[in-house]
Amino acid sequence: MKLYHYLLLLFLAGSTQAISQHKAADSLIKAFQNAKNDIDKAELLNAIASEYRADNPNQMLNYAGKALQLSQKIQHRLAEGNAYLNKGNAYIIMGDYVLALQNFSNAQAVFENEAEKRAGEEKTEVNNGLARAYGSIGIVFSEQSNYAKALQYHLKALKIYEETKSYEKLARVYNNVGIVYKAQGEDFKALQYFIKCLKIQQKIEDNTIGITMTNIGNIYLNQKNYPKAFEYYTKAEQLFGKYPNSRGLGELFNNLGLYYKKNGNLPKALENYSKALTQFHSIEDKFGVSDTYFYIGEVHYEQGKYDDALENTSKSLQLARALEITEQVEHAEKRLSEIYEKLGKSAEALQHYKLYSIARDSVSNHESIRNSVRAEMNFEFEKKEAIQKKEQEKKEIVYKEQVKRHRQQIAFTALLILLLCGIVFLVYNRLQLKKHLTLQKELAEYEQKALHLQMNPHFVFNCLGSISSFIVQNGTDSAIKYLSKFSKLMRLTLEYSKESLIPIDKEIESLQNYLELEQLRFNKKFEFTITKSNEIEDDMGLPPLLLQPFVENAIIHGLIPKKESGKMDVDFSLQGENLICTITDNGIGFNKSKELKENLVSVHKSMALDITRKRLEMMEAYTSKKAKVDIEELTGNGIILGTKVVLNLPIQFVGEEGKGKK
Repeated sequence: MKLYHYLLLLFLAGSTQAISQHKAADSLIKAFQNAKNDIDKAELLNAIASEYRADNPNQMLNYAGKALQLSQKIQHRLAEGNAYLNKGNAYIIMGDYVLALQNFSNAQAVFENEAEKRAGEEKTEVNNGLARAYGSIGIVFSEQSNYAKALQYHLKALKIYEETKSYEKLARVYNNVGIVYKAQGEDFKALQYFIKCLKIQQKIEDNTIGITMTNIGNIYLNQKNYPKAFEYYTKAEQLFGKYPNSRGLGELFNNLGLYYKKNGNLPKALENYSKALTQFHSIEDKFGVSDTYFYIGEVHYEQGKYDDALENTSKSLQLARALEITEQVEHAEKRLSEIYEKLGKSAEALQHYKLYSIARDSVSNHESIRNSVRAEMNFEFEKKEAIQKKEQEKKEIVYKEQVKRHRQQIAFTALLILLLCGIVFLVYNRLQLKKHLTLQKELAEYEQKALHLQMNPHFVFNCLGSISSFIVQNGTDSAIKYLSKFSKLMRLTLEYSKESLIPIDKEIESLQNYLELEQLRFNKKFEFTITKSNEIEDDMGLPPLLLQPFVENAIIHGLIPKKESGKMDVDFSLQGENLICTITDNGIGFNKSKELKENLVSVHKSMALDITRKRLEMMEAYTSKKAKVDIEELTGNGIILGTKVVLNLPIQFVGEEGKGKK
């Protein structure tokens, strides 16, 4: 069940027995009753709310509401932000993602506003609160399967925790990012982040390290790397012995059960499922108990022990109905129908199949409602995000005006002092020089953007020419298919046209669409591959349409004139402080292509390469780092093997200090 795994993700870290939690809550309540001032009371109310997070969301919501009311009354903003976080966590446990997101967004707004006013240790505390808000928003989006938004907010949280060196929380977010990638089926990236989490936990001796070991084991199990999976499961079991955690240990035993089941050792699978039941029963975790009974039923079903399978699956169904877990009800009813069919009891099999159909429809309806709520939630969140952005822009305008007036006052004072002191005159000259350099930098940026805008009509003109040629050569039906792909490419091009930088993954997507168009146009006259180094980070970017002219030239002037089928490789990698973009083709070669063009009656002047070179010059001026392109003809034993284009670009990050978007 998805919610259960979410609770494991959010609260398993540092979970304790419910009795000890209640004792802690009782102790905090007594401290609250004896508190002398409202500041202490607000902070104690938040602490009490946190103690109820594992087993009583209603009480958590109650105390968080009181903390919010009191903190707003006394204008204790840090406590107010923490109260919103506690309310959001309570709503997430209760399954109300809309209200959860609303409260996390409120916490974000409070902490962002306070971050501008605080300094020193207070600012660090506020920034950590802001990172918790970002991470919580990321978890909500992850639960709603909006993985792009989830990663966006998790990465924001990571950046803050790295700056504040909050290693324990940093490890949690690495783990959450790994879970997002695993949900998307990207096991390799998930494993990278789980290992990052593990290294920090080993360094600080974090008591949740057993969970991370289990997550890594799950990745290897999914990849069918059974020795590695068992290695990490064994380490996890040892760590749970050192840092007791019944829920985590129960999940580990269930995963070990699945490991033995996949390896055909069904007795060992049952042994581990039995251990999982013991752990879940010890903390009265009915979610875990229901899941485990179902797993045991599966093993007995595979063994042909249908009576035992019937007993355990029925127990799972009973708990699932009591807990209103519709997905588990669906699976259990279907399995019971199959068991009764094996036992030759057709009436019971039919009855449970009908119940399975009802449960399946209920799940489908629930998913439809969930999708509607998700769409509404995303709309409201984006609307609120836009409002907050406008408010931030207004604040920046006011701040700039204040700075401007302040600078004018300083300039006026400097002019007065200038009459008496030559040293002040020199200081004033330095300020003017700094202003001049800033204007030069801005001018270079605007020239870069102007060159980018020149690329858009050039690119559209070339694509329209391709469409015209394609219609003549291939007919209407093929042209319609081509136009459909072309419209998608145009949408991406227009979407990126306002951006100074776009993520490398987006540039790859655009190139992929363009190359597929050209493949279609030329009847798959060539093949292509696009590769990206794992060292390249998600928020690294480059200017849009920078590679397209080189790719186009490689096709038109290199591969198409070739009699045989051609091949093109596009690769993105890192070399020191530079991003290396390499385009290699096995066409007729640069010099041969140049000869063919010179022999044409009407020689077309390529504007794209000239514009691209100017863009690189502007990039070099703007970033003060090397940006160049090298074109090399590949030969071997006197034979022309093709052409290689290498773009050497400075590493830039999307959104960094406002440089990604203009």
